[in-house]
Amino acid sequence: MRKKRTAQVLKAIVFAGGVLAGGVGLTTTTSKPAMADNLSDAMIGAYKNSGLLEQNRALLRATDENVAAAVARLRPVVDWVARAERNYLRNGFANGAASKHDTTISTGLDLSWLLFDNGASKFSKLAAQETVLSTRQALVDLEQQVLFAAVQAYVNVLLQQDNVSLRRNNLRLLQEELRAANDRFEVGEVTRTDVALAESRVAAAQASLTESRGALQDAQAVYVEAVGQQPGTIAGQPPLPQRVASLAAAEAVAMRNHPSLLAQQHAVKAADLAAQSTARTLGPTVTLRANIAHAENARGAGTRDSSGASLTLAQRLYAGGSVASARRAGIARLQAERGALITTQRGVAQDVAAAYVALDTAGASLRSSEERVRAAQVAFDGIREEATLGARTTLDVLQAEQELLDAKTARVQARANQALAAYALLQSQGLLTAERLGLAVELYDPTLYYNLVEDAPAYVSKRSKDLDRVMRALGKN
Repeated sequence: MRKKRTAQVLKAIVFAGGVLAGGVGLTTTTSKPAMADNLSDAMIGAYKNSGLLEQNRALLRATDENVAAAVARLRPVVDWVARAERNYLRNGFANGAASKHDTTISTGLDLSWLLFDNGASKFSKLAAQETVLSTRQALVDLEQQVLFAAVQAYVNVLLQQDNVSLRRNNLRLLQEELRAANDRFEVGEVTRTDVALAESRVAAAQASLTESRGALQDAQAVYVEAVGQQPGTIAGQPPLPQRVASLAAAEAVAMRNHPSLLAQQHAVKAADLAAQSTARTLGPTVTLRANIAHAENARGAGTRDSSGASLTLAQRLYAGGSVASARRAGIARLQAERGALITTQRGVAQDVAAAYVALDTAGASLRSSEERVRAAQVAFDGIREEATLGARTTLDVLQAEQELLDAKTARVQARANQALAAYALLQSQGLLTAERLGLAVELYDPTLYYNLVEDAPAYVSKRSKDLDRVMRALGKN
């Protein structure tokens, strides 16, 4: 899974490029309702509008309730009971029989309270708490994926916009060359072949411009899916986020901060505590049971009041091997989580290394592309000037124009690769979050809901009513 995600990141860096216009860095901006002028606004839109984040926040709240359920296990359970009983009694004698019918209506309270379970519930609660912490980190990892998808979508829109601009300018230049070729043909400086070559290049440029516009529409559709709104007017190219000084430093940051690694560490602790909880079920339990009831005869023949209590110490001696099997399964799950932790650690290190190298490569590629554009521009200007003097053919000019277009396209791609690699490196270190980027959004605080439910408030309590209001507010959002 980790290798697959690394491949997807590198594929995205190669696929989605373009001049990264807009200001992000690690600064905050004010979002605008109907447009995204820069990359910060795109990530803000993704954070606010992501249905995937909303879904997993709700799943986290459901996981919080497991802690409440574990707490409630060691609390008394009180049931109100109402019964209506119809009894028929028949006594037989040597000389006949007598029968009696009675209808009794009773009501009362039954109480059952698990006082001691050898610590199984305690470890179950601790395991549930570790699962909550693991799920929180999984939510942070998902937040990184949502924000990086916004970066990819934004950069791809910029790529296609810049490609459209390049193709449009290329078409304009080729149309000028076609007019020049026609003029030179009229005075006999070139042949019909030169005019036909220019016409062919113009037609190809028109087709390329049409394709680029179609690709831009596709990129905008992907942007709407990732961000939740249409891209607006794009601002200038932003500064790239600052990176760490070395690969070793980047890996050290990732080992401390990456949410998938932290989530797996909590998963190991949860599995360990769950295994201990299962082992504790082999011990004794103490249960208190009590009841009080009032009964009346439907015929008004009398009433009956009763009450009672019992304290039970129980030790399961044999359960067909099910308890021992559950204990062994818990140990196996713990071993599996430890193995997954090793895999996650190696995967995080691999992702950091891949992103760090990709960023270095993208920077070198951009520098080479800048030099290529400079040289191609000089060559095109010289060949075009020479063509006006008759020293170059129309084909030479067209080839030089194509080389210049290819160089500019490569530079656009290199800039995009550099931007995506920079944010992929942030993600690999666990730093691509709304909080660390300083995005101007109201951050989702998972502790607010947890603090309300961790003590398992009763349905009729004030805190339970507060929870109802919170759930209604979350539902409206």
